[in-house]
Amino acid sequence: MNMENTTINSFKKIIANCQEVFLKKNQDYGMSWTIMRLSSLTDQIYIKAKRIRNIQESKRNVIGDSQQDEFHSIINYCIMAMIIATNKPEGLESMSFEALKARYTEIVNDTLDLLSRKNTDYGEVWRDMRVSSMTDIILAKLLRIKQIEDNQGETTISEGAYSNYQDILNYSIFCIIQLSEGSNLDS
Repeated sequence: MNMENTTINSFKKIIANCQEVFLKKNQDYGMSWTIMRLSSLTDQIYIKAKRIRNIQESKRNVIGDSQQDEFHSIINYCIMAMIIATNKPEGLESMSFEALKARYTEIVNDTLDLLSRKNTDYGEVWRDMRVSSMTDIILAKLLRIKQIEDNQGETTISEGAYSNYQDILNYSIFCIIQLSEGSNLDS
């Protein structure tokens, strides 16, 4: 099996875990997350990414959630943001559980397609990157999204917030893979 197939299989396994948690939390809490503005979700992702960076820099983890746990949360927050970004608020409130599950899967499939296309162009170069570098890229993309939000979603030449959420999701997958393989970790 080549590395790209390994990455795709890992992506699917990680996403299956994330979707299971997302759907169970949705059963517990309902669609309460749909009240959040995109900027609030961006800030939630930012908090998670900053915590990961703090753990990486300080080598201390006081509350116990691992970096992998936080990257899983980032993935689900990105998917929530993409769902909100592509649906009218009134449509979210009445979205059925099955429709939510289908939308989650559609976003994941589109993002996996993006990962596959980028891996074709770049190869698996992310495997040579450090997890800390990918964390920094996630933080930079979040700052881009915040600027786009401050500009009311308008961009002059750059890709929009949605594409950045997809990239953040994919980098989070790469980080989980690196952490689970114990490779390219900062000493």
